Amino acid sequence: MVSCLEHPAGGYKKIFESCEELAEPIPAHVSGKIPAWLTGSLLRMGPGLFEIGDEPFYHLFDGQALIHKFDLKDGHVTYYRRFIRTDAYVRAMTEKRIVITEFGTAAYPDPCKNIFSRFFTYFQGIEVTDNCLVNIYPIGEDFYACTETNYITKVDPDTLETIKKVDLCNYLSVNGVTAHPHTEPDGTVYNIGNCFGKNMSLAYNIVKIPPPQEDKSDPIEKSKVLVQFPSSERYKPSYIHSFGMTENYFVFVETPVKINLLKFLTSWSIRGTNYMDCFESNDKMGTWFHLATKNPGEYMDHKFRTSAFNLFHHINCYEDQGFVVVDLSVMCSDGTVWLEPEVLFSGPRQGEYSAPSLFGNCHKYSRVIIIIFYSFIFNYYCIDIQYSKKKNRLKVFPLRGCVCVSAFEFPQINYKKYCGKNYTFAYGLGLNHFIPDRICKLNVKSKETWIWQEPDAYPSEPLFVQSPDAKDEDDGVLLSIVVKPGVTQRPAFLLILNATDLTEIARAEVDVMIPVTLHGLYKP
Repeated sequence: MVSCLEHPAGGYKKIFESCEELAEPIPAHVSGKIPAWLTGSLLRMGPGLFEIGDEPFYHLFDGQALIHKFDLKDGHVTYYRRFIRTDAYVRAMTEKRIVITEFGTAAYPDPCKNIFSRFFTYFQGIEVTDNCLVNIYPIGEDFYACTETNYITKVDPDTLETIKKVDLCNYLSVNGVTAHPHTEPDGTVYNIGNCFGKNMSLAYNIVKIPPPQEDKSDPIEKSKVLVQFPSSERYKPSYIHSFGMTENYFVFVETPVKINLLKFLTSWSIRGTNYMDCFESNDKMGTWFHLATKNPGEYMDHKFRTSAFNLFHHINCYEDQGFVVVDLSVMCSDGTVWLEPEVLFSGPRQGEYSAPSLFGNCHKYSRVIIIIFYSFIFNYYCIDIQYSKKKNRLKVFPLRGCVCVSAFEFPQINYKKYCGKNYTFAYGLGLNHFIPDRICKLNVKSKETWIWQEPDAYPSEPLFVQSPDAKDEDDGVLLSIVVKPGVTQRPAFLLILNATDLTEIARAEVDVMIPVTLHGLYKP
């Protein structure tokens, strides 16, 4: 019999409890002094409803989308939140049951129907969720909440009202896109998603959405596919959560975590399975690195294979003297996308190194430059672009030793100035059995680290906001929503840190619990 120990961050369970939206913004109690130039809104997305009646959601990506907003103005702060009125949410509230299958939760036919109606419901095809709980990003002059399907939802960043649902399949050849697009200074948006390529084989398309239009037309209507990456397996696309972009190249990392398309199409329709039931691992294929040029968009018909690992987030990519440098937060592979509440909260099994986590038991994350890794050691590698063009294959070699940072995830950088460029600092969360309990800053060149941490306090992804008179890369602040479930008064707050040394500048406390948030942005 396998016995389990209590999770060291057990109080974190409260952040996975359903909450109510707010009728109006509530004032926050500010301690410290907020910089006068910091005037804007922190927008965050995450799950806010973890069950419908007696039916629970079984995965972190399944809770219904809740948008949060901290407004900062003249040293004062308010907090507001509303549920996104997606089809998944509205129909669930109307029928008082889970109606649309989510990532890890299957929806079943209405029990009020007779047996024949319920039987034929299974054969009505796949209804894809629009539960946009993962991230929010701008397209043109508008803002869209998103998940990882073909649906994005336009929202008002001021009132948090839901405006409309957009099906990207009406404009692009994709089955879905990631929740981590890249945006250029002029507002051009790039993203990646799987699609059907030649001979009905699966492939991956890089799509381009143009910047705001002079005629005020919708940029989405002028979207186009820029370049296509081939899939290593014809009917089993890899799970994609993010991709890399430099000034001249796209970087696609194809991991061994696969979606079995045949199982997806058959099991879902017949047995009512969910997305996770269609995931499988093929560690024997390893991990493949693909490159494509941006202008013109052309696939470089060669790739580099390394040991199997799993990946959620790219940190940054850039070009350096003929090489492409790729920095990732990676995990050892066991082929599963674990983010289930019972796994998140389980303690380490006796005799094991650690508790089950995101993709298995390895909690080591690292900066990598096309990585080869042995146990918990990650070596730097990079791609020689010129050699690749001449020899039609990738040349790789070690560079600058190695870094091993324990549990560094939800990475952020000074994106506006250093996305796709040579940079020095990355910010992220330190994880304790996947539970984030510290904010970290990493000098990716010197390997120096800084940490902010408080007992029984759980921060969200730290977002970097550059100061208006910045001279150095890290001149600015970090914004993070922190929750302290054990505190009875003001259990959550907006934390403002000096990005240079992670010292606290100010905090704005609110007298409501805030559920876990995933990603977001700062809107000046």
